[in-house]
Amino acid sequence: MQASYPGSVFERAARVRLLLMDVDGVLTDGKLYNVPDASGRMVETKGFDSQDGIALQWLSWKGIRTGLISGRVSPATEERARQCRFSYVYQGHIEKIPILEEILRDAGVAPEEVAYIGDDLTDAVIMRRVGLAIATANARPEVKRMAHWVTESPGGRGAVREVAELLLKAHGYWEEILRKYEVLE
Repeated sequence: MQASYPGSVFERAARVRLLLMDVDGVLTDGKLYNVPDASGRMVETKGFDSQDGIALQWLSWKGIRTGLISGRVSPATEERARQCRFSYVYQGHIEKIPILEEILRDAGVAPEEVAYIGDDLTDAVIMRRVGLAIATANARPEVKRMAHWVTESPGGRGAVREVAELLLKAHGYWEEILRKYEVLE
């Protein structure tokens, strides 16, 4: 399993105790949908990938905490975070460093024990400060260049699932997950 990941990515992943991420362009494809509510007022919603969701729950089962830091505020994001058992949910924060510092203090983890998935320039400052910086396939070129690893899938279409599988493999849990679902005997 280790050979399929470039450089020190697998070793970095083995140290991760907390996975943080952006939302738009990572948990979603970045599209924002405005739909009318019952009163005709426009409400923003987003689409999330179901395979990302189950993988985030597996991380929770195995004690790898998750969190999100988003510049936008969305009830859809709040609900998705609840469904996927996120430990940290911060919305409406374009300046992400103070939030990262707060999360690190609360979680009691060192920066090198954190992975972060991003896609845009506002994510770069966090990616420079964590042990495993990951860019989605749809990330800005500048963000991809600074990442330790770039997913094959774009945000909202399996990128988070790829990262979760990497972490589960690096921590030695992946075969247990496969056996649970009778993929391995």
